Amino acid sequence: MADNKANLNVAGSDYDFPVKSGTIGPDVVDIGKMYGRTGMFTYDPGFTSTASCDSGLTYIDGEEGVLLHRGYPIGQLAEDSSFMEVSYLLLNGELPSQEEYENFKYTISRHTMLHDQLRGFYQGFRRDAHPMAIMCGVVGALSAFYHDSTDISDPDHRKISSHRLIAKMPTIAAMAYKYSIGQPFLYPDNSLSYTGNFLRMTFGVPAEEYEVIPAVEKAMDRIFILHADHEQNASTSTVRLAGSSGANPFACIAAGIACLWGPAHGGANEAALNMLKEIGTPDKIPHYIERAKDKNDPFRLMGFGHRVYKNYDPRATVMQKTVREVFDALKVTDPLFETALRLEEMALNDDYFIEKKLFPNVDFYSGVILSAIGFPTTMFTALFALARTVGWVAQWNEMISDPGQRIGRPRQLYTGPAARDYIPLSQR
Repeated sequence: MADNKANLNVAGSDYDFPVKSGTIGPDVVDIGKMYGRTGMFTYDPGFTSTASCDSGLTYIDGEEGVLLHRGYPIGQLAEDSSFMEVSYLLLNGELPSQEEYENFKYTISRHTMLHDQLRGFYQGFRRDAHPMAIMCGVVGALSAFYHDSTDISDPDHRKISSHRLIAKMPTIAAMAYKYSIGQPFLYPDNSLSYTGNFLRMTFGVPAEEYEVIPAVEKAMDRIFILHADHEQNASTSTVRLAGSSGANPFACIAAGIACLWGPAHGGANEAALNMLKEIGTPDKIPHYIERAKDKNDPFRLMGFGHRVYKNYDPRATVMQKTVREVFDALKVTDPLFETALRLEEMALNDDYFIEKKLFPNVDFYSGVILSAIGFPTTMFTALFALARTVGWVAQWNEMISDPGQRIGRPRQLYTGPAARDYIPLSQR
């Protein structure tokens, strides 16, 4: 990263600050010493113009609709790779050889079981507890059972804890679902793929053999790939901030799950599905489009537009194809699918949406697919967390390995009262 200089005028005085350049993407101005030199902070609520770190994992160009993992386009990975291979890529920086791939899959499959005492942990939750509440608690509790991998200064400990988190998350999520419907937990089956094993633990029962449908297995694998990492989003930043204090990896990932639970982050696909249900049939779409254009109407088109992408979400293209494959395999005749396709077509050809660049995103289709497979809406965010765990772990590892890493400490613009004297209670 070669350094240039940027001249900034701050309160009437000129200052030179270093400019850093990445492989691709916008340059950044290094303002780390700005307060010491100017006596002023920068103000950027939501960090919309602030790079909080340098990272070699994921690159997004929102204007062009580009998403790269370690340089590989997301469309190519979703079409030709697997979630396990993408996980290896994110963790290690390069695609694996055949031997490395088989060893990685073997290692993950041997960490899928949970400590048996954790089964009793689930009994402490109400049956109607949200799966994300359960996942927050169980993932945070893992540090109480796996003391042998919590020394973050030890690369081997970090590697083991990374593998454990990736491997155990499907088991934790499946058990949360089983507990909510009163069915017995199923132990993992190491003969199945990562995704196939998760589907069996979620929908299988001890009384009969579970058959993994290839189209559904492939669809879930693609969904996991498409949600594996997404640069410095809210939950990833939460994981990094928690990790900067030296917290153990299980606590950091639990913090990420808590952040993802927020409806503005992980609940978008559920909101998109509920919107399609509200619209109902294709003939009602024009009415709802007009409502969406009305600023005084509370109705909003969910699953359109994105905080980062100002073009078509590259992940949505893959999902549009995948939804057809799932519906064909399951012989689904859900009218929501036709409504989704018609809504997409009309919105993409409407000047209002084109001008505002409100294009369908990955959540627009993923909710329909997950519903068709049989997941209740309460599980949607849990599935997101399952897939994003590898991204969180890779980001956490990258941060901990950085010799320049420091504890996160954002500044603020204080707007409270100035200094004032305390008044005794009897005089108030």
